[in-house]
Amino acid sequence: MRRELKLLESIFHRGHERFRIASACLDELSCEFLLAGAGGAGAGAAPGPHLPPRGPLPGDPVRIHCNITESYPAVPPIWSVESDDPNLAAVLERLVDIKKGNTLLLQHLKRIISDLCKLYNLPQHPDVEMLDQPLPAEQCTQEDVSSEDEDEEMPEDTEDLDHYEMKEEEPAEGKKSEDDGIGKENLAILEKIKKNQRQDYLNGAVSGSVQATDRLMKELRDIYRSQSFKGGNYAVELVNDSLYDWNVKLLKVDQDSALHNDLQILKEKEGADFILLNFSFKDNFPFDPPFVRVVSPVLSGGYVLGGGAICMELLTKQGWSSAYSIESVIMQISATLVKGKARVQFGANKSQYSLTRAQQSYKSLVQIHEKNGWYTPPKEDG
Repeated sequence: MRRELKLLESIFHRGHERFRIASACLDELSCEFLLAGAGGAGAGAAPGPHLPPRGPLPGDPVRIHCNITESYPAVPPIWSVESDDPNLAAVLERLVDIKKGNTLLLQHLKRIISDLCKLYNLPQHPDVEMLDQPLPAEQCTQEDVSSEDEDEEMPEDTEDLDHYEMKEEEPAEGKKSEDDGIGKENLAILEKIKKNQRQDYLNGAVSGSVQATDRLMKELRDIYRSQSFKGGNYAVELVNDSLYDWNVKLLKVDQDSALHNDLQILKEKEGADFILLNFSFKDNFPFDPPFVRVVSPVLSGGYVLGGGAICMELLTKQGWSSAYSIESVIMQISATLVKGKARVQFGANKSQYSLTRAQQSYKSLVQIHEKNGWYTPPKEDG
């Protein structure tokens, strides 16, 4: 791993005209693809009617991030891009076709750079071929030799594993622990998830994927330390302790909205003054969006469909970006319900909201919009 990073930084240094390694360490990599001279569909091209621009603006680089787990290269790097351009997301999704090997990171970057050059109508940069050259040999000092003698019988990745364990137990000075800012109760939940994962591994009953699990753990940590969560705007509960199945309670909506008033009445009638959402995640998250539905109460308006499905482009493959955070999705749904003038249907049959019906409505929604596109209302309509 160290040798791969060393090669990358020697080729794509911070002064490179096309692709730059902005920062690199054993578990994370940040890169920039420069668009100077680009003229492709993603290079700030004019968007279609009613749609905001998706790709980076002319002159802005495409910023790409990579998380590398301690199981690398057995587990591929996890990539994300700071853009909601579906063309860029597709570039990252195609990386699953690359066969695993000892230089998987290099092969991923070779494919990414090549595909980005094609996307933006740029010539293939000759330096890309340098990623196929043999890795540079480690320069061993006497101290390194002594260390190698001591670790001769240890597994090859022991050094990387120690790095991760040290980072959790004793954060480097000047860097925050990943658990800083998280309350004790929520830390206990995170620890329980880790224990359950270890036990599932020992029992041979691992569910989900490493990519999705790592990202969902990060999302949950970010939520636990966020001010919106701590301020009581929403709450999150894992269904049966599953990291892939969340119940989200919208506890606060715009106080000037009719929906807010309805929830106050609902509290008097039923003792509940929140909107319950369910988020279901698949193994290929974050490259596919979660499936989100309203569980209760029954609503009219607010872009809520039959069964509780929600009509929002960002919840479809077409509108989703792997860069979206779950908290931003939660807050966007809350705002959309208010914008769409959602109202509580008191006395409605609660059984009309179900997972099966919601999935059917969502499938129909996707088919309709794939054919006809999405319509963005004018500003005067909210």
